[in-house]
Amino acid sequence: QAQVEESGGGWVQAGGSLRLSCTVSNLNFDEYALAWFRQYPGTKRAEREGLACINRGGDSSTYADSVKGRFTVSRDDNKSMLWLQMTDLKPEDTAMYYCAVAGWGIRCRTNVGPITNFGAWGQGTQVTVSS
Repeated sequence: QAQVEESGGGWVQAGGSLRLSCTVSNLNFDEYALAWFRQYPGTKRAEREGLACINRGGDSSTYADSVKGRFTVSRDDNKSMLWLQMTDLKPEDTAMYYCAVAGWGIRCRTNVGPITNFGAWGQGTQVTVSS
């Protein structure tokens, strides 16, 4: 069973930057698309917002409109790591952020896709942006 762990969250002022990291073990990392989601306080797991998705080899990626131009997803298959570089952060970016591994054969397409496309999740890392 894949193990997923996020890190790098914290508190930042509006306009600032953070870089989230995700490590994945117990699977062939380079064979899967990966994504970042976030969940706002008081909402359900099914309401997680897909932010960014990156395909095998990093040859293509997809972003939600809410973060396009501000967030950048990247991966290093040799290190089995995924990152989310977040810039120009806004108070509305405050949420719990999750790393997720797509199911076998699933690719990122025009949108990040429903959470049901992703079978392995981490516990999340909190990002808080103050105004």
